[in-house]
Amino acid sequence: MLKRDRRMSATAPRCVLLADRHHGLSEGVRGLLESAFDTVFIVADETSLFEGALRLQPRLVVADLAFTLGDALGFVRRLHARAPQVKLLLLTVHDQSSVARAVIAAGADGVVLKRAIATDLLDGVDRLLAGENYLSPGLSDHHDIDDRDLH
Repeated sequence: MLKRDRRMSATAPRCVLLADRHHGLSEGVRGLLESAFDTVFIVADETSLFEGALRLQPRLVVADLAFTLGDALGFVRRLHARAPQVKLLLLTVHDQSSVARAVIAAGADGVVLKRAIATDLLDGVDRLLAGENYLSPGLSDHHDIDDRDLH
């Protein structure tokens, strides 16, 4: 697990990109992410996200699924193609396992339910940075997602 005091460590993750069009949500999420990263960059559009991912080389992008404007799978594939080294953690209100399976299959590394951000976000970040995938425990029927779906 990533220790919350690693911000001072030379091996601590330096930056994370947060992609969200809603200022209120992004400010709350930024506050949580600041405990694990030196810098949190917030972007509000896809072009800025892709440019930031290329220039800043973050280890992690946290994006609201609504940020994708209805093309979640295309967004995930485009980000993975342009910045394959970046881990992608999606935030969503959708608690159906089919949504999680679809975005994981497209290349996302984790899914956190918005209603559980306070309890699940940092655990998800820790898992992704440790090379694992992550799904919020509150995803309905999440037990039917096996390791083949989490690649």
